[in-house]
This record gives sequence, C-alpha cells and structure tokens, in this order.
Amino acid sequence: YVCSTWGNNHFKTFDGDVYQFPGLCEYNFVSDCREAYKEFSVHIQRALNSNGHPEIQYILVKIKDIMVYLKPNLVVVDGRIVKTPYYTSGVLIESNEIYTKIYAKLGMSLMWNQEDALMVELENKFNNHTCGLCGDYNGIQIYNEFIKGDASYNSITYGNMQKISKPNSKCEDPDETQALPSCNDHAQMPVNLLNFIPLPPQRDECQRLLTSPAFADCRLRLNLEMYIQACMQDKCACNGKDDSFCLCSTISEYSRQCSHAGGRPGEWRTQSFC
Repeated sequence: YVCSTWGNNHFKTFDGDVYQFPGLCEYNFVSDCREAYKEFSVHIQRALNSNGHPEIQYILVKIKDIMVYLKPNLVVVDGRIVKTPYYTSGVLIESNEIYTKIYAKLGMSLMWNQEDALMVELENKFNNHTCGLCGDYNGIQIYNEFIKGDASYNSITYGNMQKISKPNSKCEDPDETQALPSCNDHAQMPVNLLNFIPLPPQRDECQRLLTSPAFADCRLRLNLEMYIQACMQDKCACNGKDDSFCLCSTISEYSRQCSHAGGRPGEWRTQSFC
C-alpha cells in the first residue's frame, strides 16, 4: 500500500482518497501514531520554485532512533552528510540522479524524485496506526480523514491539522474558506449535445495522454479517472501556459503507480514531451 504526493499539491492517501493541499509549512506526511513507541515519522516541507511550482524542499525521516534529512542531492544521517548507498541498523539509503530511496527493515520504504513527487509504502502491520497527510490506513476512504464523528473537514482544514508547530517558523496556513482554482468555467467549454453536459477542454488532452499505447498495461491496474481529474486540475492551474510541469507531473505519477502495481509502462517520454 502506498501513499503519495506529486505535482501541483496532489495527495493520495493509503486508503485511496485523492485531494489537493497547497500548504508551504512543515507537515506530518505519515507517522506511526501509536501512543507508546512510534517506529517512524516522515515530515515534508514544500516551497515554490522559480517557476512558481511547488517542489519538496526537504524531507525529514525518523526511523526508530535514526534521523535522516533529505534535500536534492544531499543525504544527512544523524547530523552527518553521508555518501549513498548508506546502510545503518536496518535502514538502507540509495540514490541516483533522479530518485532517493530509503528502505527500512521495520516495514517502510520511501521514494523521492528530488523534486515534486514522494511515495511511501508501508507493510500492513501499520493498518489503522498511521496519521498525517497520508491518512490512517484503515482501508476505508474518507472516514477519519475527512469525516470524523459528526464533523466533516475539507482538504485544506485536514491539511492544516497536520502542520508541525515550530516555534520560530513563520508560515501561513492556507485559507480554509478559499476554494482551490476549479476548472468549471463553463463559458469556454464545448457542450456535449447528447446530454448537455459541458466537457472541459482539458479533458481530451489528459485522457489522450493517459490512455496512450504506452500505458496499455496500466489501464486495469489503476483508477484512470482519478489521474485524468488530477491532470485537468494541473492544466487549469497553469492557465494554458505551455509548461511541462502542468502535464508531466501527473503523467509521471501515473507511470510510477503503474510500475508499482506490477504494470509495465512503455516509453512515453519523447524529445518534445516531458
């Protein structure tokens, strides 16, 4: 089971909820939240890069008593910069030009592309024991993340609840009353005359990319619609700018999730695309 975050502030919990949360503070991505001894925690902090796109600035991983701090092309273990591959009591850290990976014997692995995308996989012994942006891993969507008892939360409220309070940090919580930019501007949409449901123009391109022959082996393994929606949100947020981030991040995530699910995505990147 995996939890991931990628691209334009997309998150997918262990239980399969997909949401967007644009916070730029340090957050609990996923932690073992049992009362007694917590086996691990993963914190992340995003910042906007020079193009105005969110990227993960650093990841802070605590595994039992080992503290690992990751930045692009930098691995620090217990305060010392280390060369990879690095192994210490039950923790292996590897990295190449693209990915940094951590494997922990206690049943967790982590993969970061040193930019926008982070994926954490947990063994099912952590079922119902996690908290953070990845949710509680109880196998039930929405419950305990966005609905708790009689209360229901939107994704911004939920995200803000995962903030790590640091006495000297000055970071603003995203406003819970502000909706994220939506694609539903019907003015410029072509209308599907059969049932009068306007089809967003972004949909065609996203669907075409995600159903290309390179992804034939992925169709039955993943929820395609979820990635089409994320891709459309990316395109809307980019307002028609021809920026590879606006399309590539969700397609890359689809490809990674497909591989993870045992699929074999074909070669979908080209010289001119991503």
